Amino acid sequence: MGDDRTYRYTHVEAGLVENVVVRRTTDTETYPSGWKYTLHLGTVQDLTLLRYDNAHEATKGHERHTGDDETDVEFPGMEALIVEFWASADEYWDATDGSPPRPY
Repeated sequence: MGDDRTYRYTHVEAGLVENVVVRRTTDTETYPSGWKYTLHLGTVQDLTLLRYDNAHEATKGHERHTGDDETDVEFPGMEALIVEFWASADEYWDATDGSPPRPY
């Protein structure tokens, strides 16, 4: 996939799973943004609560998933997208008194 700069973590607590994988890539034909990412919050029962990804960026763009809903979203840049994800995910973590280990 090109350049192998990867940031990842998984945190499981209070029935929730937060899994973040961000890779810088030089494969700009498949990932025009230069990033391949999945920012996921779900339950230990495998229910997606919130997910941002660009699994099919070249054809479908950037997406936000909530439950069974999928919405196309603008890509504001990787840092801004992670901050947006964390802010949305914190609503779930606050409800469970969870605290994922984040670098902010």
